[in-house]
Amino acid sequence: MNKKRVSVILMITVLLVSLLAGCGKGDKGSTASSTAAKDKVYIIACDAKYAPFSFEENGKYKGIDVELIAAIAKIEGFKYQLKPMDFSGIIPALKAGQIDGSIAGMNITEKRKQSVDFSDGYIKSGSSIVVSKNNTDINSLADLKGKTAAVKKGTTGAIFAETNEKKYGLKISYYDDSPSMFQAVKNGNADFLVEDYPVISYQIRVDPKMTLRVAVPEIEAAPENGFAVNKGKNAKLLAMFNSGLKKVKASGEYDRIVGQYLPLNKK
Repeated sequence: MNKKRVSVILMITVLLVSLLAGCGKGDKGSTASSTAAKDKVYIIACDAKYAPFSFEENGKYKGIDVELIAAIAKIEGFKYQLKPMDFSGIIPALKAGQIDGSIAGMNITEKRKQSVDFSDGYIKSGSSIVVSKNNTDINSLADLKGKTAAVKKGTTGAIFAETNEKKYGLKISYYDDSPSMFQAVKNGNADFLVEDYPVISYQIRVDPKMTLRVAVPEIEAAPENGFAVNKGKNAKLLAMFNSGLKKVKASGEYDRIVGQYLPLNKK
């Protein structure tokens, strides 16, 4: 064998070894990527104080939102960490990438769709006008003229008050959570509050000391609540939520979860 042929064989051998080494590295990278995706833990926000959707009891969070995301995650096989927050901070946290998703009794609105992508609606939740039991002056929207409203920051209740501020001559006081609104009306610091009907009806039912009443059960057609992710992000998580929601409804698990807290509406 001459020197020229030996050189050619050596070059071919080196090239084959390099190619095989490259393939090996590619396989490891693919496996690592697959493992990372499997081990992904999504950070999902809920409202810290929003019974019956999410609330703390004996050191643990429970409620419709909390139990629904747990059932969906189980059936779809993804991991998550629940992050209770003030509602007003949830959309900013989504936009900043601090959380991956939110299940926080968030009404699906056109304005919010500019910032987030929503799942299919998972429950209807219209807003109500709520007053003290001793208040006999407010029984309709027309009775709101010149009154002081307690609303929670960033909610559709706040949007209602702001939109109708001039129409009814409202004074608006903002609060971080529902219990603070309830207290403001009880103490006479506000004439009425705007709250989602499922929330206030649940509170009145479970708390014998609740000195509030629903003056106007529905101020507008009830919108649906949706699971939310940052706009254009986490499409896989959104798809898993929608898929899981269909499955838990079909299995009867959805009715079991919601039925613990609210009368079921079969419409």
